Amino acid sequence: MTISHLARAIAESPTLKLNEEARVLRERGESVIHLGIGEPKNKAPITAILSAAAKISSGEVKYSPPDGTPSLKKAIIRYTEENYGRFVAPENIVVSSGAKFSLYNLFYALIDPQDEVVIFAPYWVSYPEIIKMVNGIPVVVTPEDGSFHPRFEDLEKAVTSYTKAIIVNSPNNPSGILYREEFIAEVVDFCERKGIYLIMDDIYHKLVFDHKTTPSPYQFTQKDIENTKIIVVNGVSKLYGMTGFRIGWVVTNRKLAAVLHNIQAQTESCPSIILQSAAEGALNGMQSVVESLRLTIENNRNVILQELKTINGIRVTPPDGTFYCLPDFRAYSHDSVELANFLLRKAYVVTVPGKEFGMEGYIRLSFAGSVKDIMTGIERIRWALDPNAPPEIFIGDRRVVRDWL
Repeated sequence: MTISHLARAIAESPTLKLNEEARVLRERGESVIHLGIGEPKNKAPITAILSAAAKISSGEVKYSPPDGTPSLKKAIIRYTEENYGRFVAPENIVVSSGAKFSLYNLFYALIDPQDEVVIFAPYWVSYPEIIKMVNGIPVVVTPEDGSFHPRFEDLEKAVTSYTKAIIVNSPNNPSGILYREEFIAEVVDFCERKGIYLIMDDIYHKLVFDHKTTPSPYQFTQKDIENTKIIVVNGVSKLYGMTGFRIGWVVTNRKLAAVLHNIQAQTESCPSIILQSAAEGALNGMQSVVESLRLTIENNRNVILQELKTINGIRVTPPDGTFYCLPDFRAYSHDSVELANFLLRKAYVVTVPGKEFGMEGYIRLSFAGSVKDIMTGIERIRWALDPNAPPEIFIGDRRVVRDWL
């Protein structure tokens, strides 16, 4: 069988691969703790469920417009006004089957072969692969000061005449770092002056802690929606814990939105009308569900930071948001892939190698699950790695003795 060069070049998703390995272990009866996936344990909002159920009960489950239903767009318009301080029209919005697909469509619409897209390390694992899928070139900017926060001067050095876009994800997956407001302002001004698209991946923008807030990028430009280079991507997966509903959207100028409309018409036809109804229900329902989730996740953040202090040699930058942290495990291994596999085989704890995020020697840990899972998972990691930890532990109902240290 002949496979295209482009398809062969795309790396397997490490998170989905680890999810599958964990599933197989669970089916074998193993007590697996999952600290790898970014998926809250909450139930979907009741307003989302009722809205989807009403659509199913009506029997009118047909095509929607390729770029989303008018009623969902109306809800997104209000969400954009309330959270970004910007009035937009239905023609500025394109709804897709998840924010990831929204990003793919954007890069497909914007990138010609050899065009460059600047991404900041640590970065979400799919950014480089999606860019390569449309024959673009990912240009990674890694902070030289050892922090997770990019420096504007490093960005300036990375930009060339081939730079088509810069993508910003704040708060950041995998580090949880919230980029400083003055940095966002500098990047917005830079992109507007240089004519470079600024793609704001805002999927976590309301999941922030310690009374911090994520600034609207539009507050740093005088240009209207039709002339600004700012493009906002968002969705219901993270804020509402609706990962399986796969509804995201893009807010951009009408010309680009029309191109995205055409792309979707020729690919997915349209997002599921049932799932769009669910997203509409979430956006129009009581928003206290978002705050409830945020408070739960913030408490989980505090728990995992406290537990990580018990492991000698681990350094961690406290996350400002999301449900991830990215501890430095180089005291134990500089090969994060090998370390993640070791922790899965020995401790039955799922983690994600930092190498996949552009940070070798680090491990991404998710605290989206239960407090019990967090505490048990970190206890197992300490047992597997730290010579000062007790040599025996219970994994499920089995007593296991550490014999490799």
